[in-house]
Amino acid sequence: MTATPVGRGFDEIRAAVVGDPANAWAKERGYAPLYTAGPEARVAVVGQAPGRLAQESGVPWNDASGAKLLEWLDVTEDEFRDPALFALLPMDFYYPGKGATGDLPPRKDFASRWHRPLLDLMPGIGLTILIGSYAQQHYLADRAKRNLTETVHAFREYLPTMIPLAHPSPLNFRWQARNPWFVTDVLPVLRARVASALVSQPESKIAW
Repeated sequence: MTATPVGRGFDEIRAAVVGDPANAWAKERGYAPLYTAGPEARVAVVGQAPGRLAQESGVPWNDASGAKLLEWLDVTEDEFRDPALFALLPMDFYYPGKGATGDLPPRKDFASRWHRPLLDLMPGIGLTILIGSYAQQHYLADRAKRNLTETVHAFREYLPTMIPLAHPSPLNFRWQARNPWFVTDVLPVLRARVASALVSQPESKIAW
């Protein structure tokens, strides 16, 4: 396994991701690493892994889940895809393939190797949105609750720098129906925090 390229620039990190032997299978399939990062980014969106449609199009969140996420964030697609505003960092930069009951999970060691060097280059990020249990377990560690529902319900404990969300997949409609507080309590705070982060001036580097 190659070393994580700490201290390099964005282009060098992307080249290192592509050239990593652990990602050779993706390169053989013509997959490019699917993430967005820029030095002026204000909000980081940490998701699970690209879906098949997003991977094939080469555009992060280019599916029904992405459309719902834009609605939750109350931002335009142009804003969402502006690297001066949003960094889109899935827990794995490649579509992992199909499993028995859906897409396979992101690789366990991927985010721990590649997120930190990218985040080190984005000191202005004031809000990190953690979508799904994989992102929450990685970033919250022992601060996460017993399950996703409890973690999202306790979202105020992680403010002002982080906020956990359920996945915006259309397949998640039953969860949303069982948890109406997500729409009434979480989404207004999410939208306010996103709006604030996008207009605020970076003051100091967030400690990750």
